[in-house]
Amino acid sequence: MTASSTRRPTAARSRLAAVGSIAVAGALLLTGCGDQTDKAGGSGSTDTATRTVEAPLADRLPQEIRDKGAIKVGSDIAYAPVEFKDASGNTVGIDPDIAAAMGKQLGVEFQFENGTFDSLITGLRSGRYDIAMSAMTDTKDRQEGIDSDTGKKVGEGVDFVDYFTAGVSIYTKKGDDQGIKAWSDLCGKKVVVQRGTVSEDLAKAEAKKCPKNKKLSIEAFDNDQQAQTRLRGGGADAGSSDFPVAAYAVKTSGGGKDFQLVGEQVEAAPYGIAVAKNDAQLRDALKAALDAIIANGEYGKILDKWGVAEGAVEEAVINGGK
Repeated sequence: MTASSTRRPTAARSRLAAVGSIAVAGALLLTGCGDQTDKAGGSGSTDTATRTVEAPLADRLPQEIRDKGAIKVGSDIAYAPVEFKDASGNTVGIDPDIAAAMGKQLGVEFQFENGTFDSLITGLRSGRYDIAMSAMTDTKDRQEGIDSDTGKKVGEGVDFVDYFTAGVSIYTKKGDDQGIKAWSDLCGKKVVVQRGTVSEDLAKAEAKKCPKNKKLSIEAFDNDQQAQTRLRGGGADAGSSDFPVAAYAVKTSGGGKDFQLVGEQVEAAPYGIAVAKNDAQLRDALKAALDAIIANGEYGKILDKWGVAEGAVEEAVINGGK
């Protein structure tokens, strides 16, 4: 999700045409690829050659990760279609599919572990996760460990491997936009958002501009699904989240009868895979894997599958957020 950050004057970009093409369900299960153990009776050199063919970038990883055969991923798995649980309880979505494709290159399994979005960086710093991959916007504040609300340093920050671009959208109940076309139209209304996201930042910034007789009420939730439930039940006038998530909700909630997008995207910015500052080898291995799946076409196929091809990047970038 678009992580909390200082507002940036990036140009709005409309991708409303992508709404109709977003896939409703289905994704690849996360599977580890490439044998990481010697086979009984086989020669070490032969097995090494086999692993190199099956996972050509395995030797880029830190030895500890190679020995485990897995990368622990902190993620808020309630943000369809980026990451969510399907009807069978499997973790699916854009991020898991990209991670699985990268895993083929690296010879490891990406193991997604659920957590609230605003706790993921803390979990990464504490070593609970190896990386955080959760539609998280790469921002200078996060790179430098700055709390965007207070402007104070709260940690050493993280590095990002940027893999997608998305903006923020507003949505309302279908057929009841109440004249809302832009953020300035929210004055006198109630908006629901996910806590710790740029949607919440934008709402707070807009609330300061509203006249005293038309205050903007903001209700923040632990996850986006809770915000959608509140709006669906009539407890708010509008909701806001990242474009892919808002578009997916419009397409799928109530069979497409619950919500509608209003206005255009704002705050277009890169999603990044967060890695600890002291883990440059893992960071660089992830960049190499992402570049590999961009080059071989797997990345493009994944984005096409989920109807979000307009968010594609041409190459992996480290700390490209501003």
